[in-house]
Amino acid sequence: MSRQDDLDPATFKFRGLHPDICLGTASDRYAGWIGQIYSEEIYASRISSRTKKVGKHSFRENVLPVESLDEYFRHFRVLEIDYTFYRPLLDSDGNPTQSYHVLKSYRDHMADEDRLILKVPQVIFARKIPRAGRHQENPDYLNPEMFTGSFYKPAVELLGQRLKGFVFEQEYQPKQDRQPLGKLVEALSAFLEAIPRDDRYHMELRTESYLSGPVFEVLEKYGIGQVLSHWTWLPPLRKQFARAGLRFLSSGKQSIIRLMTPLGVRYEDAYALAYPFDKLVDDMLQPKMIDETAELMWEGVHDGVRVNVIINNRSGGNAPLIARQIATRFLAESSSSL
Repeated sequence: MSRQDDLDPATFKFRGLHPDICLGTASDRYAGWIGQIYSEEIYASRISSRTKKVGKHSFRENVLPVESLDEYFRHFRVLEIDYTFYRPLLDSDGNPTQSYHVLKSYRDHMADEDRLILKVPQVIFARKIPRAGRHQENPDYLNPEMFTGSFYKPAVELLGQRLKGFVFEQEYQPKQDRQPLGKLVEALSAFLEAIPRDDRYHMELRTESYLSGPVFEVLEKYGIGQVLSHWTWLPPLRKQFARAGLRFLSSGKQSIIRLMTPLGVRYEDAYALAYPFDKLVDDMLQPKMIDETAELMWEGVHDGVRVNVIINNRSGGNAPLIARQIATRFLAESSSSL
């Protein structure tokens, strides 16, 4: 089944925005998107609930079945998968995990031209991971064999051409936990040297002091994309881009912009503000995020780079409505950017 590349922001149709622009969201299947992305007559009676604990509070998330992916991709060209962040695709014995089975069900509901971006499991790229109620040192941090065997190979075999990118997300590191820059560069270099070559790797470092020349030199050497992330403790998007010399680093000529949370707002607070993700929240959406995203999209187009914009509900309340604002702003810039 093929998709049409339609463009109509009023009805949340973004596939035809530009050949080199892919709008998408971080996760999908939110019941709060019924009437925007999903048809009420199809899914209103097919909602299930799950409990999610965020900080000290628990929330009931209402979600749709995997079949809703068909409607999702009528609106968007790309989707970022979040659940792969929490466990690899294969366990230590080489058996498929729950993430593998869910990802396989996603693949079975995708057309050939639909694309996924996968988050690499935190057990591979986080220095500390939550265990027993606190963050502990991760013995598998930057383990190339684990990445290759338990995640990369099964992902490539499962998704083939539908796999658009990998996001290596490293957690924010407070000052007392930060590595000397030279040690970080050495560790990243050794890891990237040992894993399979691929032009779909992108790295998000959430510690501002790591956004520096020596790190960017490593990314450029191995063709790794710099993820521009609108996130709590990071500087604005344009400042991140400037840190890398106003250039896109990916050897695959791809860039990923992730709109995660308002600047200065913690994950727990952003989630509580955005819940249940069915509308924009007053004073939550930061206009500068919209403006800078649209500007960077056009800079990518001019540089021959395909820009993937991934939008999280937590960045303003409702990802489809945020996508509409970005698309409208991008189109308004078209005359001055051509």
